[in-house]
Amino acid sequence: MIRSLWVYQVAKSSEDFEIVVRLLEQLGIEGVQSHGSDGGRFAAFFPPDARFHFVAQTDNSSFQPPDLFIDVPDPFFALEAAKALGLRIVTDTSPKQIADRGFRAELPGGTALIIGGPIPNPTLDKKTAALAGKLSAQGKSFAIVVSRFNSFITERLLQGSLDALLLVGAREKDIQVVRVPGAFEIPSAARTLAETRKYDAIICLGCLLRGDTAHYDVIVNEVTRGIGQSAQETGVPHAFGVLTCETLEQAIDRAGLKMGNKGFEAALAAVEMGNLRGALSTQHSAISKSKTKTKSKARASSSKKRKP
Repeated sequence: MIRSLWVYQVAKSSEDFEIVVRLLEQLGIEGVQSHGSDGGRFAAFFPPDARFHFVAQTDNSSFQPPDLFIDVPDPFFALEAAKALGLRIVTDTSPKQIADRGFRAELPGGTALIIGGPIPNPTLDKKTAALAGKLSAQGKSFAIVVSRFNSFITERLLQGSLDALLLVGAREKDIQVVRVPGAFEIPSAARTLAETRKYDAIICLGCLLRGDTAHYDVIVNEVTRGIGQSAQETGVPHAFGVLTCETLEQAIDRAGLKMGNKGFEAALAAVEMGNLRGALSTQHSAISKSKTKTKSKARASSSKKRKP
């Protein structure tokens, strides 16, 4: 019986190799460090779900198999990540009959990728389309509050957040990192930063592991309440990237292994909410102006009627 099956895919160039490794890391796949030898460079990856397809094509088949197919939960973000790395998008399809979107990209050396996944809310049309924030950090400012306690986990969360912000267009000078002793101090620092009105969103990162006493439950409740209260009372979005885990293994899985990097996810949530806040403010302002004009017209009309 087969114990395992290894598939080797050779990049068309060393540049293509570097790009694919960076892209897979940006999309959250866990991999070991690449290493080199006389035979070339190698990188091993451990996706949560892997499938092996063995293809035999007919002479009249028009489908050109890619060198690598990547299934992602959010094809829109994957497309932005591919563009940010300079990939040339050859085709981008979004069939109306199915709820999937896929695009084919070619690397400078000729390596071909197909990246696809489900389209969120495919049934929404223009009449019912939801207002959503864009995943673009250009022109936005962000603050990251990170706990030093359990730093071997929180530093990986921090790196994930920085990678995500830079990937979607943030500038390093627009990112402020603030370190606090532990998770309990995160809400206070986050609120102070939010009240400056200098930041479009605050990203809160920490790691709490259950111990033998009730201390864990007390801290978790206070941190969650404090971050939520700060966001509600200041009106500045706060992204919750504080891990609350039963074991160290669970924390490691959520800091870049099997469950992805929650710091990366929190940063993307902060970007989206920062843009959504601006969109909602613009919409509310437009509605308020419209109501004011309507009231002014009504008063003017009433005044004319009262004149002799």
